Amino acid sequence: MIDIEQTFTALGGQFVTPAEVLTQKLRTIRAVVFDWDGVFNDGVKTGSGSSSFSEVDSMGTNLLRFGFWLHHNGQLPVVAIVTGVTNDLADALVRREHFHACYSQAKHKVEVLQHFLDRFNLQPKEVAFFFDDALDLSVAEVAGVRIMVRRNANPLLTDYVVRNGLADYLTGNPSGQFAVREGCELMLGLLGQFDTVMAERLRYRPVYDQYYQQRQAIEPAYWTVGTAGPEPKLL
Repeated sequence: MIDIEQTFTALGGQFVTPAEVLTQKLRTIRAVVFDWDGVFNDGVKTGSGSSSFSEVDSMGTNLLRFGFWLHHNGQLPVVAIVTGVTNDLADALVRREHFHACYSQAKHKVEVLQHFLDRFNLQPKEVAFFFDDALDLSVAEVAGVRIMVRRNANPLLTDYVVRNGLADYLTGNPSGQFAVREGCELMLGLLGQFDTVMAERLRYRPVYDQYYQQRQAIEPAYWTVGTAGPEPKLL
């Protein structure tokens, strides 16, 4: 059987939390929250202020959700994007992939996280968080599992995160180079679900189809964060 820790270390990934401890933490995860800029992309904006995503990363999120659905015996994980700006493509991914929520204009993200936790009856330790920068650290401080997307341009930030225990794993792939997919496959591998996910996806019916129908029934909620907190966003 493949050695998960060795495989991801060979990519350049860094386990801040030992792999066996991280595996135990993953067993209680019921939700996944993603930052957007610098996580799904390299953070570069178009003239309209938007930033893109990759189908490779999108597939990673779907496989991870299926894996957690299997792990929790048919219970879908709650999935959200929390971003400090407004991004049409983030909204579009949430809509297409039927994530549960998208929060825009989130400047103090831990307060937004609390709204998310209250809305979906979750505890911080049940959340896995993908992040990359200073704006995200308030959530990284409390989330159960923290995946930091690597970027070589911020060595002092990375050192700060490691020294202060704000990440469990640093991706080998940098921003814009499919780091989300890396983190998703890492979690599936540590949970021992990767082979099952692939086998059931290949067969499609009946197991994956049951998951997919549940996923497609989700109606995403969109929130814009103002001075009074999150308010529904009309799309």
